[in-house]
Amino acid sequence: MDTVHAQFDTGRHWHVQSLREQHVSLDDAIRAMRRPASWRADQERIRRWARGILTDPRLVVLDVQTTTLTDPWAVQISLTDRHGDVLFNEHLNPLADIAPAATALHGITPQQAVTAPPFAVFVPRLAQLLHRRRCVTYNAAFDRAVLERELIRYFRSAARAQAWLGQCTLVDAMQPYAAWKGLWSARHHSYRFQPLGSSYEAVTNCRLLLTTLKGVR
Repeated sequence: MDTVHAQFDTGRHWHVQSLREQHVSLDDAIRAMRRPASWRADQERIRRWARGILTDPRLVVLDVQTTTLTDPWAVQISLTDRHGDVLFNEHLNPLADIAPAATALHGITPQQAVTAPPFAVFVPRLAQLLHRRRCVTYNAAFDRAVLERELIRYFRSAARAQAWLGQCTLVDAMQPYAAWKGLWSARHHSYRFQPLGSSYEAVTNCRLLLTTLKGVR
């Protein structure tokens, strides 16, 4: 049976002896001990997936910053290529209020946003950049929902918004990274999602995601 002990002389980490791992929180140390027997195979599968992502010349990395977490509009969209070079980085006027809690995270104020162009101005440029691309993001469901909401407002048609989004393949890195880390949630019977650890600046997030994927390799 695995044992966990605190080793306070190295930053108060919890050590799982049999796994030769250390974790900042006791909960994460216990989650590591609860990994399913399939974890090593899952981890190898994620390694192969990450290698495929990073060697794909069609790869772009996306991050979207928003007005809020509920019914959000975009206030910043960034795209980089697989090397971290910026392809697109624009602040947007969301034509809506920005929640103070959102400003506290990404630093974009209503005063800054009101002077920026709206999403509609960038639709042709984004279409060109995303056409036939493999677009990786962290929590793709959220970013896709934001883009879809913006596109429905632009086209005034859900069908046209869906068709526009269909020009690229959105890939979620959050679930694979959770499996690679392998911290098992007994409550949800799945691998626990991991924070990316970002500054909430969109280009920084794109590059951090690339660095995270390179670490998986």
